[in-house]
Amino acid sequence: MNDWTESLKFLVALISIANPIGAIPVFITLTSDETLNQRRKIALQTTLAFSSILLVILFAGEPLLAFFGITVDSFKTAGGIIILLMAISMVHGQVSKAKQTKDESRDAADKDSVAIVPMGIPLLAGPGAISTVIVYSHHASSMAQKLLLGAEILTVALLVWLCLNAAPYIARLLGKTGMNIITRIMGLILAAIGVEFITHGLVGLLPGLAH
Repeated sequence: MNDWTESLKFLVALISIANPIGAIPVFITLTSDETLNQRRKIALQTTLAFSSILLVILFAGEPLLAFFGITVDSFKTAGGIIILLMAISMVHGQVSKAKQTKDESRDAADKDSVAIVPMGIPLLAGPGAISTVIVYSHHASSMAQKLLLGAEILTVALLVWLCLNAAPYIARLLGKTGMNIITRIMGLILAAIGVEFITHGLVGLLPGLAH
C-alpha cells in the first residue's frame, strides 16, 4: 500500500461488500420473534463474529494461501470474479448466493442463534470480504499498515453494529425502495472493484497483457 488512497479504497470496498444496510431485512426477518434485548445481543454477537473473522484473515490469510501454494495474483483474479458476481446481484437488488443460498436461509430459521451463521458469515464476512482483506493485506508492507487495515475493519464492524441495532428504524425510514437503491449503489462500486481485482490479477499472471 503506497498511500492513504489505498487505505480509503479498502474502507469503501469493505463497507460496500459487507453492505450493512442490505443486511437489515435479513436481520429483521431472522430476529422477528426475539425481544429487544435479545436482538441487541444478536447484533453484538454478529459484530464480534464479523470483526473476528476478518481480523484473523488479515494476519493469517496470506500464510494460508502460501501453505496451499496459491499465488496472490491467482487469488486476486478469483476474488475479483466473486466480487463481480456479488455486484451483479446487488445491482439487481438481491442478496448474492455467494453470501447466502435459499437452503441456508431456511436452515437459519430453525437455529436458536443466527449471530454467527448466517449473519456473521457468510452474509457479512463472506467470500468477497475475505478476498478483499487478503488482497489488501498482501499490499501492506509493514505492521503499521496492517494495523491500519485492522482499525478499518473495526470501523466497519462498528457501522454494522449501529445498523443492526437501529434496523427497525432504518427500515422504516428508508423503506424497501430506499434500501434497494443503496444496495444498487454499493453494487456499482463493487463491480468496479471486482474488475480492478481481475485486471491486476491477470496482469500478474500474464505479464504480457500489460504491453
